Amino acid sequence: MKIKKFLFLLVPIVAFAQESTKNNFVEPEFIKLSFLDSIKATFNDHNTSNCIDDRWLQELTNQQPFNELYNDVSTLDIDETVTFDLSTELLKKRLKKLDDKSPFNIEYNAALENVIKSFLKNRKGGFERLMAISEYYFPMFEDKLAKYNVPLEIKYLAIVESALNPKARSRVGASGLWQFMYPTGKQFNLEVTSYIDERFDPLQATEAACQYLSSLYQIFGDWSLVLASYNAGPGNVSKAIRRSGGSQNYWNIRKYLPRETANYVPAFLATFYIYEYHKEHGLKPKKAHTTYFETDTIRIKKEMTFKQIADLFDVPEDEISFLNPIYKLNIIPFDEDKPRFLRLSKDKIGVFVSNEEKVYAYIDYEKNKLEKDSSTSVASTSVEEPNSSEASPTSKPTYHKVKRGESLGLISQKYDVSVSDLKKWNNMRSNTIMYGQKLKLYGVASQKEIKNTSGQMTYVVRNGDSLYSIAKKFPGVSAEDLKKWNGISGDTIKPGMKLKTKG
Repeated sequence: MKIKKFLFLLVPIVAFAQESTKNNFVEPEFIKLSFLDSIKATFNDHNTSNCIDDRWLQELTNQQPFNELYNDVSTLDIDETVTFDLSTELLKKRLKKLDDKSPFNIEYNAALENVIKSFLKNRKGGFERLMAISEYYFPMFEDKLAKYNVPLEIKYLAIVESALNPKARSRVGASGLWQFMYPTGKQFNLEVTSYIDERFDPLQATEAACQYLSSLYQIFGDWSLVLASYNAGPGNVSKAIRRSGGSQNYWNIRKYLPRETANYVPAFLATFYIYEYHKEHGLKPKKAHTTYFETDTIRIKKEMTFKQIADLFDVPEDEISFLNPIYKLNIIPFDEDKPRFLRLSKDKIGVFVSNEEKVYAYIDYEKNKLEKDSSTSVASTSVEEPNSSEASPTSKPTYHKVKRGESLGLISQKYDVSVSDLKKWNNMRSNTIMYGQKLKLYGVASQKEIKNTSGQMTYVVRNGDSLYSIAKKFPGVSAEDLKKWNGISGDTIKPGMKLKTKG
């Protein structure tokens, strides 16, 4: 679809500014919108709220619990006595209750007691955080586990595996919530390419984990041995069974297993116990702000970047990355033969569905602009699309001090940048600005770049400038004016050139 068909979206909107000290209205002012802002202004049901809270997002992506649990499972000497205020007799009674209602063989063992006490003594805060994150993932886990007739208690396995970090990666390369190695992931159809790694996708990885666990149960017929096999591989468990004289009891073969696997099942059972008896031990789980079921997906029809999605739907790129960990380069590739999906909160997916044509018009516009910028020719002065800020925060910023009665819309018009860029550059979630506040701007002319020589205003050309982009910095000036005033016959300009900006 041609970009020019969407120029009707560049409608002026009226912005009212109020003089705070005089309490009177400023005359209405017409504000020219960027192509991005003009499209967003026409979105049906456009809503800039309902993003994942920053602190909650930090909890969801916190690597520390994974590092701590990984270290415990790998190095903890579970045969060393741990002192903690929990009587052995009380623990035996509680474990018996868990055994009665679980398909796992949960019998008291001194090693298991040591792991439980160690977790309660050293990881109480970590488990309180994990219990909040569990509220996000567990409903989805339980749905998949029930589908494959796998015990729901297996959900605790993901805690031992990854501490519920979807981007967790062990030192040997196991990845994702369920810590799939590359060959095992491929065996269960988890694709890995330069662009994507489906081991990091919570839904697909959980599906694959259920399939793998079901296949292991068909081999061993005991869930404790299944867990050991999930960690060490069925070959190592079969060898341990033979070395033990054929015992099918995990505790009898434990000494023949690798050290990590010898700690692995006790760590799982200890996690199970702590979740079930957290109140008795004074653990106070934090509350989840949202759950996996409060997100949704949409099939992507064109390649798009996380930045484009963030700009269109006012969602932080960190949140997009968390919800879509499958995409390694922050790009969602398009493939005719294999669907690719974007996951966002349900309200944002609703906005996408209601405005698909406009969304893809913006994607086309961005692609065309990129192709033009990457060509060897200098930008044409007969550009029909609206200009969009190409500045990068890696360049030196210009600062604007907010005056009384100014709004983001007025400031964006003054500097010919988009409102969304202003908010992004200044880490703003709303349009509220304060008198005296200093705002960062990128890609606009600073006073140092504009020189006054005997009353004649000149502009010093920078890298990336074109006649069109320079003209946009000066109201009432066109690219043709610049060419005429500076005796330029073509479109070529070079960094360092001084251009007259007045006739």
